[in-house]
Amino acid sequence: MFDKTMSIAGRKIGAQYPPYVIAELSGNHKGSLEQALAMIDAAANAGADAIKIQTYTADTITLDHNGPEFTIDGGLWAGRTLHDLYQEAHTPWAWHEALFERAKARNITLFSSPFDDTAVDLLESLNCPAYKIASFEINDIALLERVARTGKPIIISTGLATLDEIFEAVNTIANGGGTQLSLLHCISGYPTPLQDCNLATISDLISRFDFPIGLSDHTSDNIASITAVAVGASLIEKHFTLDRTDGSVDAEFSLEPAQFKQMTSDAKRAYSALGKAGYEVKPSEAGGRNFRRSLYVSQDIRKGDTFTKENVRSVRPGLGLHTRYLPQIIGQTATQDISFGSAFKVDFVAVKLFENHEQ
Repeated sequence: MFDKTMSIAGRKIGAQYPPYVIAELSGNHKGSLEQALAMIDAAANAGADAIKIQTYTADTITLDHNGPEFTIDGGLWAGRTLHDLYQEAHTPWAWHEALFERAKARNITLFSSPFDDTAVDLLESLNCPAYKIASFEINDIALLERVARTGKPIIISTGLATLDEIFEAVNTIANGGGTQLSLLHCISGYPTPLQDCNLATISDLISRFDFPIGLSDHTSDNIASITAVAVGASLIEKHFTLDRTDGSVDAEFSLEPAQFKQMTSDAKRAYSALGKAGYEVKPSEAGGRNFRRSLYVSQDIRKGDTFTKENVRSVRPGLGLHTRYLPQIIGQTATQDISFGSAFKVDFVAVKLFENHEQ
């Protein structure tokens, strides 16, 4: 049984909390530890709740082979072998301790996506507070079981997975003893066209699973992430770069610091706007009811005159008798002289037509 909320490094995550925003470092460090450290600083300054790295080497994730099945056909990395791409994009294991230390110094959570047992072992030695399973690893049952045994919170991206595969992954984590889980709806297109996002899937996942649901966003801007919050996403993961023109491996679908800061702010404002269902008058509406429609005398009336549609009207403001009583008033006679512009009162009518009236 999974908890309804997650807690990563003390930050609670769930429908009743502001969205948890994750800056994905990926390979945008360009092989430079200095740039990776600068990205942590920039993510902290941009308001991210966490920054995520990836823990693998080219040899732990694929084979050094140039056959057609190991070569990318089409898209952003067309023509490159998997080994070559991952060799460029990987975050060296020798950096990990320095990255965790910098994140701690900047008071931002850092966690990682491991891709094999040795990666989990390294991350456990650094007290990694949570684990992310990448979309392409959702079907690696042994890896899911290994991560579940850590007892740490687990986030899984669902890109490329069928619903049956998602349930298999969830059950694997549950059977392995995991108690804190989140699924991120994800389209593993790089970049993802906006029309492929199918953010309605987030609502469907929320209806199926009683734990936090979010979005891993590979689009080129922030529209999908902000919209995801509006349909219930509790987590947002977005690739992050210092400069989209620097040639970094994921730059095309990453946000620069200013863009990321804006997305983070807008996502949390969108959450604030959601609020809760309710029909009570809000503080910002205070006094507004007085300017709704009510019945007013629209001509001078003498005692004994007949009320008509011309001398009694439904108008703003709302300090007169409720508009529902207008049909009962028309044709009755006035008990007194009444000046133009008077709010209609129950004692203007000779015959008692109603009880429990609203004034």
